[in-house]
Amino acid sequence: MPQTSAGAAVPARAPDQPYRWRWVALLAILGAEVMDLLDALVTTVAAPSIQRDLGGSATMIQWLSAGYTLAMAAGLLTGGRLGDLYGRRRMFLIGAAAFTAASLLCGLAWSPEVLVAARVLQGLFGAVMIPQGLGMIKEMFPPREQAAALGAFGPVMAIGSVGGPVLAGWLVGADLFGTGWRMIFLINLPVGLLVIAGAVFFMRESRTGHVTRLDLTGVGIAGAAALLLIYPLVQGRELGWPAWTFVSMAASVALFAVFGLQQSRRQRAGGDPLVVVGLFRKRAFTGGLAAGLLFFAVLIGFNWVFSVYLQTGPHYTPVQAGLAFLPQAVGAVIGFGAANAGLQQRYGRTLIHAGTLVMGAGAIGLALVFGAAGTSAGIWRLAPFLVAIGLGMALAMSPFFDIALAGVEPAETGSASSTLTAVQQLGGAFGVALLGTVFFQAAGGGAWDPVTAVRVTLGVLAGMLLLTCLLALLMPKRARPEGAGH
Repeated sequence: MPQTSAGAAVPARAPDQPYRWRWVALLAILGAEVMDLLDALVTTVAAPSIQRDLGGSATMIQWLSAGYTLAMAAGLLTGGRLGDLYGRRRMFLIGAAAFTAASLLCGLAWSPEVLVAARVLQGLFGAVMIPQGLGMIKEMFPPREQAAALGAFGPVMAIGSVGGPVLAGWLVGADLFGTGWRMIFLINLPVGLLVIAGAVFFMRESRTGHVTRLDLTGVGIAGAAALLLIYPLVQGRELGWPAWTFVSMAASVALFAVFGLQQSRRQRAGGDPLVVVGLFRKRAFTGGLAAGLLFFAVLIGFNWVFSVYLQTGPHYTPVQAGLAFLPQAVGAVIGFGAANAGLQQRYGRTLIHAGTLVMGAGAIGLALVFGAAGTSAGIWRLAPFLVAIGLGMALAMSPFFDIALAGVEPAETGSASSTLTAVQQLGGAFGVALLGTVFFQAAGGGAWDPVTAVRVTLGVLAGMLLLTCLLALLMPKRARPEGAGH
């Protein structure tokens, strides 16, 4: 058993001798990824059941998803740097332990407010836990094995994204030990304990040789700017859209500009900014950020709205709602397989355009079916269009990050990757806030009309996908060739 306690030194090893317990440690890292992925998805299916049990308004079920992803987005700006400063294994352990404890608090929540607060804690500590994995893989695995280690993330994330809604639906419907929806959070306890044990006994400590100070001011400004945007989008409909909601959204834009100025001054003063400001002067990268924000808003927002519709319109059970996502998952598997079979290298950015347009066609097809058949439209009538949405999602997502990063210099890749990941999470929060609000606004107050609501939402979603397709024109045509500085 390796000695990896905080105060114990790891025995020296020859440069060509890989770390003995690296594959076991990888299982712990993958377990953390599974916890994060599942918790980003499970409330999509369980939200209506949670609302019936705890009470709260429609905005509460929006915050269950938006609070998690918003906190994750803010935390990711500095999560990786915490590992550089204090040790990746240590921060992974702190993040995993706190994430597990927050999951327990979610499972024991006695009010909507407590549950939303616990979800925010999950997002914050998930942002501490998740970024450490890549650094530890690079430290533990020799270069010849790193591709295989990183390649394990793809199947795990694919299985998690497919299984998350289905698992959530089954757990809610099974009502294990009388826990109902609470089990979607309590299931993290055994998984979290295994992840913690794997980190304690099988991970080695690592940190960067270049130690920098945390930019807590920058994190605070960026987090406040994001909150000023998301909060009025979620709460505005319920409050009747008072003037302060529009002032808040305008202030969000101004505060993001202040964040850019603060980062620029920090960089000129010799400090390490959270984001390399020069990135925003690159049209290809900023186009990628804007396209990514909209794309992930559509992806997360659609899943959320579709699940709520299924359980409030045709009154699917949680299990049926979870299973309804399987056609979309089938389309995603086909799309990822085709992209990785050579389409990504051959067509580059064209796949992003094609994927977003296919998704848009699927959304319009769903709207037409709902218009013709209403709540009586069975899953088999919806399945072809759900397959199209999943297929388009996979085609667009496969080359997206590599192409977005092709617009930056190799030395800027680290900062650009962190920024893209944070924008991905912010897009999820924005999607739930915007599309959720559109859905509830269109459904009406007194006379609940879920069919009209989902059709209007799908129309907005199709428009967002068209805009994403156009913004992608700003991105590089192809990813940077391997060996060219990635």
